[in-house]
Amino acid sequence: MSRSEKPPLSDLENKVMAIVWKLQEVTADQVRQQLDSEPPLKDSTVRTILRRLEEKGYVSHRLDGRTYVYSPQVRSQSVAADAVRSIIERFCGGSLEALLVGMVDREVVSPETLQQLADKIAEQEKQTKKQDAPPQKPRRKRGA
Repeated sequence: MSRSEKPPLSDLENKVMAIVWKLQEVTADQVRQQLDSEPPLKDSTVRTILRRLEEKGYVSHRLDGRTYVYSPQVRSQSVAADAVRSIIERFCGGSLEALLVGMVDREVVSPETLQQLADKIAEQEKQTKKQDAPPQKPRRKRGA
């Protein structure tokens, strides 16, 4: 596991994180009200899940009076990228190409979509190189 990669989320932790990402600041009571679970979860259960998420580094809290208010410490895209990395390592021998070929074979993504993504990445790299290039010195005219 890399330095930035966090322990994986359980299904219930993922549902709680979806609420935290959506609301950005949330109390345990707000999470409990937003969760679709039958039977409804007890407040103590939700607080335990939030505490575990904090221990794993996904959320942090601040005090508002006596109430803990939680906010995300990682972006959902980062968590998704870590999950994909884990899939690549476990099922594709570390090969991103094998994953993408499998996704095309199973019609999860089309070759055209992959080409569009490749074009966007190339354009972004071009823009980044242009921004990182040292400024050009003005040329002097001869004989001046």
